[in-house]
Amino acid sequence: MPTRPELPPTRALVWLYTPPAQRAAFAALCGIEAQIAASLKAGLDHEVAHARLAWWGEECERAVRGEPTHPLTRALLASCAASGLGMPAGLAGFVDTARWDLASATCETRAQLDAYCGRWADAMITPLVRFGVPAATGRPLGAALRELQLLADLRDEARAGRLRVTLADLAAAQASPQELARPPWSAPLAARLRARHQELRAQLAAGVAGLPAHAQPALRGLMVWTQLAAAQSRRCERALPQALDTRDHHRPPDAWRAWRAARRAAAGRFVL
Repeated sequence: MPTRPELPPTRALVWLYTPPAQRAAFAALCGIEAQIAASLKAGLDHEVAHARLAWWGEECERAVRGEPTHPLTRALLASCAASGLGMPAGLAGFVDTARWDLASATCETRAQLDAYCGRWADAMITPLVRFGVPAATGRPLGAALRELQLLADLRDEARAGRLRVTLADLAAAQASPQELARPPWSAPLAARLRARHQELRAQLAAGVAGLPAHAQPALRGLMVWTQLAAAQSRRCERALPQALDTRDHHRPPDAWRAWRAARRAAAGRFVL
């Protein structure tokens, strides 16, 4: 059995309920994402950050060609090959989103934010989905997962100079970008965020429903992830107009939720 990697609480539960044959791939994906995200570390020289991202962009290209050089990309290739799968073609999505974040770029429209979240989904979620449904895409499901995490971290990300809602949404709520860093948020902005949480949970549910029931046992780790993301989203919604305190992002009941979701997925009966 693979050694349990150092992961955040939610992902640790996802790893726990991921089928053993897939755990190495999941851990490698998380590790690659973390290595690339380290380029955003506060205080890191900008030129060094760009150099790191350039190297990882080249490494993702090498990996897709089947020529990885980093231990994590090699581990990912080996794990995928053991299951008869190729290297994830969208792996560079981690680099694309990191470059966007390094520039503190903002999304003016919903289409731009959807594209940002979709690139992350191509890198992280589609490879996991294909362990259960080889020809499927995890983009809609993964994009919802990613945006829900962005909304959960909305205040802290704004304080770091990264806006996680579109400028169009801010304009519709008559809110300024600076307001995101200073909750409680105005009633129109809170209403906008509440509606988006509900839309994204519906997108998660539709993504789960779109996967065949016979694939759920192989995807039970991913089903756990969607269950925990939906629970976190409800906590964020209840906290509005305040931001959810970081310490509340993972609670003891989540371990029970994860076990219950995995049990239902193992029987092909998981619904969100």
